[in-house]
Amino acid sequence: MNYELFVSWNPDLVAFHLGSYSVRWYGLCWILGLLAAYLIVKRLYREQKIRPELFDPLFIYCFFGILIGARLGHCLFYEPGYFLSSWRHVVEMFLPIHFLADGSWRFTGYEGLASHGGTIGLIIALWLYVRRTRVNIWRVLDNVAIATPVTACCIRLGNLMNSEIIGKATDVPWAFVFERVDMIPRHPGQLYEAVAYALFFFVGWYLYRKYPHRVGTGFFFGLCITLIFTARFFIEFTKDIQEAFEADMILNMGQLLSIPFIIIGTVCMACPKLMKRLGAES
Repeated sequence: MNYELFVSWNPDLVAFHLGSYSVRWYGLCWILGLLAAYLIVKRLYREQKIRPELFDPLFIYCFFGILIGARLGHCLFYEPGYFLSSWRHVVEMFLPIHFLADGSWRFTGYEGLASHGGTIGLIIALWLYVRRTRVNIWRVLDNVAIATPVTACCIRLGNLMNSEIIGKATDVPWAFVFERVDMIPRHPGQLYEAVAYALFFFVGWYLYRKYPHRVGTGFFFGLCITLIFTARFFIEFTKDIQEAFEADMILNMGQLLSIPFIIIGTVCMACPKLMKRLGAES
């Protein structure tokens, strides 16, 4: 096999240093993704003449909803046997630390975040935000959904910089050799997702400009999660398994968790009257 045909991938995990503090690419991608979504949704609120004071708490709700949901999603969906086996491991679910054998601990950052959990956490956080502000829930969900693919794209680029969530072995000419993992050419599954999510943002933005009256119907929320999780379902076929228990599964955990979101998203797009009634009841 001619390895010169493939992309050799082994970037530094650290983007830059601030004194003694190291800023990693993964964390930087998360920050840039959230910042982009913040600016986009702020613009949408302004265009729709929603009172500025109603926007201020939205970012805080979204930030903690995504982070907590993504962390718990990884721990409970992919490694429940570890994280539920002792009180110390339960603590590791919530704090970015790892307990050592001698009882001491070290700071690790959050090693393991699941997009499905992040989506659930975001929806719960937005529901709490709506309960406080009384903004129509479908208007909030639609506005956040228009910006969400940008954040999802940045997160997957962070995964790429970390050489994690790697693809299956392949000989396609655009294969990546993740030198930090092994010397086998693999599908860059993270890049596939990042490109798809960037495309979905432009699709959503175009439709918003063409049909702004559909904000508040649940259409853009449904479009977002249908596109993202349908892409995720099929791209998973190119990825290597993340956990050993997935080895004998026909569909892996990521695919199984994607199916309910695809169904929910399709219903949101197909049944605007139902979504309007549910929004009124909330």
